[in-house]
Amino acid sequence: MQKMTQIMANLKAASSSEASRPPAFKTPSMKAPEFFDGTQTFKARSFIQSCQLIFHNDPANFFQDRKKVFYAASFHIGRAAKWIEPYLSNLPNQDPNYLLNSWKLFESQLFTLFGDPKEVRKAEAEFLFLKNERRWTCIMIHF
Repeated sequence: MQKMTQIMANLKAASSSEASRPPAFKTPSMKAPEFFDGTQTFKARSFIQSCQLIFHNDPANFFQDRKKVFYAASFHIGRAAKWIEPYLSNLPNQDPNYLLNSWKLFESQLFTLFGDPKEVRKAEAEFLFLKNERRWTCIMIHF
């Protein structure tokens, strides 16, 4: 009888501690980015932004740059897939400055090759205009 009372007390304690524990937080699932083929320059930025939203929503799975790059590369098709292919053949490379090991490098290269060159030129032109006009406060606010 004493053993039965002890078992009941243990069960009651276990059930009350589970009830007082809040449920584990789970991030909502997000839509995967659209496939990126590199033919439309204006889509480069939205592709990267889609990936970044997913990374920020699920930091437990995307805590390494290499995982981020692999995830983004898995959505490359066409021209973009041809660009990433040679890097994939050298997967064992652990150099931190290797494209597959650095999200910043991957992102930079993607914009250099597939991004909108007018976007960079426009920003440079705006900067020069503001600089020539000596509007330093505007430069600080704008950039």
